[in-house]
Amino acid sequence: MKKWMLILLAVCLVLVCGYAMYGTGEEPEQPGGYLLYFLEQDLESVPGGGALRAESIWLPEAETADTETLATLLVQELLAGPQDETLKNTIPSGTILLSLHVEGSQVLVDLSTPYGTLSGVALTLADQAITLTLTQLPDILSVRITVRGRELAYREKQVFAARDVLLAPEGDVVSTVDVMLYFLDGNGYLKPEQRTLDLYEGDTQVSAVARAMENGSLDKQLSSVLPEGFRVKSVWLEEDVCYVNLSSGMLETISGDRGLATALRALAKALCSLESVGEVRYLVDGEFADYYGSVNVARPYMS
Repeated sequence: MKKWMLILLAVCLVLVCGYAMYGTGEEPEQPGGYLLYFLEQDLESVPGGGALRAESIWLPEAETADTETLATLLVQELLAGPQDETLKNTIPSGTILLSLHVEGSQVLVDLSTPYGTLSGVALTLADQAITLTLTQLPDILSVRITVRGRELAYREKQVFAARDVLLAPEGDVVSTVDVMLYFLDGNGYLKPEQRTLDLYEGDTQVSAVARAMENGSLDKQLSSVLPEGFRVKSVWLEEDVCYVNLSSGMLETISGDRGLATALRALAKALCSLESVGEVRYLVDGEFADYYGSVNVARPYMS
């Protein structure tokens, strides 16, 4: 009987303490568990030099809340700061969330003026912490962060994805691969760009090609066929067939059927420049489709 009374008392204490419970570690341990990313207080003691570390949080609303509500809760908890005294917030004190909207697979986060005081490495770390926190939600692939409705002009990029955040040191390059990427010239024609791509732990050749196409050309005279922030949902190789899974929300960001057809052709040509790829097949939201708009996405692209 005493055992059951203690359990009941513990449950009551959880309810009184509010809707969020914290712990430390790299994996949430129960349904409704999520991760918030903060900065290590003592960077010199961090093995491998990683600056950000996750702190787990439990949100009981998770089972019934939609993506936008969950994203809002996560940002609010991130702004509140860590419970672990060995961590500190990357976001300036006094920053508040002005608005948050999910559009397709991208979340738009608008923050108050203190966030705009960040620059350099401090801004990069804050952007990364927000990005990693929000892209753990399965329906969010990219994040755009503004301050009072405006982009920070001194940023190198305005849209972020989780895999853009390279937490591992550059010394973890395990191999390289030579590829041919395709971008648009001034007349709107596809032009090849020969590149040698670094492969990191966990990378595949096809994922490295997809990431390079997303990041754009190194030649300032060439432009990307993919809009800023476009991300391939997943890509994998089975025998010599490369499967590319695209998000319908991301496809909506490509203007016009002609632009979409050109983008798909450029991505396929880049993937087919790998010796291991014989053909490319596209999926939309994990399903094979015949058409997206008027563009035939069922036809395999051959090398």
